[in-house]
Amino acid sequence: MTTCYVTTPIYYVNDRPHIGHCYTTLVADVYARFQRLAGGADVFMLTGTDEHADKVVTSAAAHGTTPQEWADRNSEEFRRAFALMGVAYDDFIRTTEPRHKVKVAEYISALMKTGDIYRGEYTGWYDEGQEEYLTETAAKEANFHSPINKKPLVRRTEPCYFFRLSKYQERLLGLIASDAGFVRPDSRRQEVLGRLRQGLNDVPVSRPVTDDPATQWGVRIPGDEAHRVYVWIDALFNYLSVVDTPQRQRLWPARVHFLGKDILWFHAVIWPALLLALGKGLPGTIYGHGWWISEGEKMSKSMGNFIDLERLRAYTERFGLDALRWYLATQGPLGGGDADFSHAKFVETFNADLANGIGNATSRVGNMIDKYFGGVLPADDGVALVPDAASGFDGTSVRGTFEWKGLCAAAAGRVRACLETQDLEGALRAGTGLASKVDLLINVTRPFTIAKRADAEAKRQLGAILYQCAEALRVASVLLSPALTTGMPKLWKTWGCEPAAGATLEALSAFGGEHALMPGQRITKGEILYMRADAAAAFPAAGV
Repeated sequence: MTTCYVTTPIYYVNDRPHIGHCYTTLVADVYARFQRLAGGADVFMLTGTDEHADKVVTSAAAHGTTPQEWADRNSEEFRRAFALMGVAYDDFIRTTEPRHKVKVAEYISALMKTGDIYRGEYTGWYDEGQEEYLTETAAKEANFHSPINKKPLVRRTEPCYFFRLSKYQERLLGLIASDAGFVRPDSRRQEVLGRLRQGLNDVPVSRPVTDDPATQWGVRIPGDEAHRVYVWIDALFNYLSVVDTPQRQRLWPARVHFLGKDILWFHAVIWPALLLALGKGLPGTIYGHGWWISEGEKMSKSMGNFIDLERLRAYTERFGLDALRWYLATQGPLGGGDADFSHAKFVETFNADLANGIGNATSRVGNMIDKYFGGVLPADDGVALVPDAASGFDGTSVRGTFEWKGLCAAAAGRVRACLETQDLEGALRAGTGLASKVDLLINVTRPFTIAKRADAEAKRQLGAILYQCAEALRVASVLLSPALTTGMPKLWKTWGCEPAAGATLEALSAFGGEHALMPGQRITKGEILYMRADAAAAFPAAGV
């Protein structure tokens, strides 16, 4: 069996989680759920928290607590945030855990033995907010201010250990230039290539330990207690430390690292170079998505448009978890550019895709089966479907338009293809496309009109239409389930069609196949999955 190891970055615990953290983790969750659904792979998802930053020490002091207590408190906040989002990760790593710190020391020791890490002295421009040194070129391009928070960079000279990043310049350049899938999306790949061609300098991987409490927080350099491992290097090793055990080593290398574009350089260049130096396999894809803005503006707490956990919770309480997961998964900045979290667009998307889409289609079909067949699924006995005279369709066009076996197989194929490029919206649209086809079939054949006739042929026609609609919606529900984790299981329960564990995507998506709905089984109406929202209603002030 192949493996599919997917990760998020690990998140700083100096503050509480917000939409950026939740979005990246949701993307990884939806991708992992699709991979589990696809079958044939041993899927493992990792997330966690990065806890050895200077800012953790300063934030803890400001709140009158120790760094460990502060890390404990905020790490738990991230767990709660991901629970709110319905994320099903397989492990949650904290960099303060012994299992991680022991491995970091092992990796640093190995690199010191090979000479890939050596002692020296560093002078450069330091971004205190990001805890990151910038090259002279990058600092100059940013006018010697942080590209992230715009605060002035600090000129620093300090003894430290270096990693020979320059040694891997040509190998990295060749890899990223030749493998279009290694860094995605392509706009991010071109950014990395442009910077790589300017040349690589060796990078510091340690900070000196002083009397400042902030410098005493972290993993010490093996054999030199006067230095601690630079937080970014410590953090990068988490992807390997979690699976570098006899029980999990089969999972390496990772198939995809999902992360925000602001940390792409570390993941696309420094991390692969470290792996090359250690003789470890490289991840399949490093995916750097864009950022969220709010109502057309950059998010800011002072402007009151910051989308924090309370606001996300308020959306789940008003519209349901599926609504939030769906909006983030289909409208988010995965394609490279930034995305706008707009309340009006949220409501529009919810109504169009969920309330008027899969929700309305399943409600219509379930209600008609209940009304016309007493809640017992009718059979499709092969009778030719007759279009309504006003529909503009004839018998031939109906058969061609609603050739369900081919449509469902194509939908499964689209999901497979989209997963190859981490196109989650494209994969999910395979499901909405089938639901739209069901609505079209109902509009073309008008089964509620056919039901008014009392002849046997009408009954056969009606049964064929409703069976085809129900079975197509079953397939659609499977393809939508990685994002819609509450509504689709509700549908499966009322219709008695929960997907079989271990079945492949193709088997579950086969119209009329071994996992199909069976004529004669009970189809309960159930509750309405998604109630249409008032598009004109403003979001309530409470909880925002």
